[in-house]
Amino acid sequence: MSSARVDYIAPWWTYWLHNFPHINLRLQPIDNSFQPEEENYQQSLIFLGCVAAAGLGLNLLCLAVYLSCLCCCHKEEEEESKRTNSCCVTWSAVAAGLITCIAVGVGFYGNSETNDGVYQLTYSLYNANHTLDGVDSLVTGTMGSMKSGLHQHLARLDEIFATRGDYVQTLQFMQQMADNVIKQLLGLPDWEEAKVDLASIADQTADMEYYRWLTYLLLLILDLIICLLACLGLAKQSRWLLTTMMVFGVLTLVLSWTSLGAALATAVGTSDFCVSPDKFLLSQTKGVIGSDIVHYYLYCNQTVSNPFQQPLTIFRRTLTTMQIQIQGLLQFAVPLFPTAERDLVGIQHLLNSSEAGLHQLTALLDCRGLNKDYLDAMVGVCYDGVEGVLYLCLFSTLAACAFTVMLCAIPRAWRQIACRERDYDDIDEEDPFNPRLRRLASQNPNVPNMHSFCSYSSSMGSQNSLHPPAPAPAVSTAPVSEYMNQAALFGGNPRYENVPLIGRGSPPPSVRWVPGAKSFL
Repeated sequence: MSSARVDYIAPWWTYWLHNFPHINLRLQPIDNSFQPEEENYQQSLIFLGCVAAAGLGLNLLCLAVYLSCLCCCHKEEEEESKRTNSCCVTWSAVAAGLITCIAVGVGFYGNSETNDGVYQLTYSLYNANHTLDGVDSLVTGTMGSMKSGLHQHLARLDEIFATRGDYVQTLQFMQQMADNVIKQLLGLPDWEEAKVDLASIADQTADMEYYRWLTYLLLLILDLIICLLACLGLAKQSRWLLTTMMVFGVLTLVLSWTSLGAALATAVGTSDFCVSPDKFLLSQTKGVIGSDIVHYYLYCNQTVSNPFQQPLTIFRRTLTTMQIQIQGLLQFAVPLFPTAERDLVGIQHLLNSSEAGLHQLTALLDCRGLNKDYLDAMVGVCYDGVEGVLYLCLFSTLAACAFTVMLCAIPRAWRQIACRERDYDDIDEEDPFNPRLRRLASQNPNVPNMHSFCSYSSSMGSQNSLHPPAPAPAVSTAPVSEYMNQAALFGGNPRYENVPLIGRGSPPPSVRWVPGAKSFL
């Protein structure tokens, strides 16, 4: 076994989540090792979602009990208690708005962090896939050139050098070395046998992450809009808007608990992987790729030897020997067999290109490239990814609390609005102080304008500018003319009882005018 890891250290929150109780649906504790293909482990993650569903049910039950108690309470409230309830509704709305704003801010940050972590994972997968494709391409190209190109050149040279046994033996020796090169290349691991297409995995992960990011973005916007519309309904005292926002608030509450369950299960499952990723990768590559090769790329330190060092060294030495042989044939055989120069030069070019491919293959098979991609992927998933999911869990929790407070405040506000409108209905329609009559008069200009007492009292100083109607029979009593002037202002109505009093401290007595009489009766 290799030494302890020093390049990758799982963050503390992954250990905290890894220690969460893992219980299957039969309520039996199971091992917390990351085993996504095991049914019991899948049930343990589903159990976390069930816990969130139970929290949703308890939350809705509490809201139902609260609303039932609120609806069953019909006792009359005094003015002081009304003022207290109004303050309670106001502060509840303020608290719900502040918690929602904080939740949306946390949600935006967590959504961005999760997206950054997944992007780093997909980027590392693409880089690793590019490296493995490059290795396969170089190995396949070198083996093809050795099998086809070199074989054709050697076959033609064998016919040309048929009369020279020493040259024919050199060609046979080169053929044996070419076969040895092919044998060494076949000893390299065939990554395609792992049946894992990293590019396909990266594409699927990117697609899933896009829809996850978009879903959370829409949920954040929905929460913010519902909170703003609820506050607007409280400010405008609109019962239909409050009722609509209450329905949407219940829907958002369900979505918040659902997202909490999904995020919690994802965080726990990912943390189980992040605590011991090497163990999972070794189990997945067992029987397909040698454990020494997997250790070499996972750890990449001086204590782990390069499993490709021997075949690459043999490959390099074989190419060097073949180049020496071709150089000797070009020097000694071409003067005797000029037609062999073309094939010898072709073999020399083939060996030069194979040597260049060998240098590229050595660089690609070095552990530093794939190990860097592996570490970048782990940092992206276990640091940014899990941290972002934890923030999304906090967002869901705060959103559930905010909408619970809002759903408790809206019915009280709705009830206060209904009580206020019922009090308006109890006011006399002919009362000039009726606020609803004033509101209707302002909305409908065809309704005659009803002047209040205060308006006439405030216009006492301008009474001299008003012209009375046609002169009535002379009356010596001064207050009567004042009443008559006020009667003219009210359309000539002779009922002085309905005329506001001006300049008197007590209401006038009932007065009746008899035509032809010299005094009031």
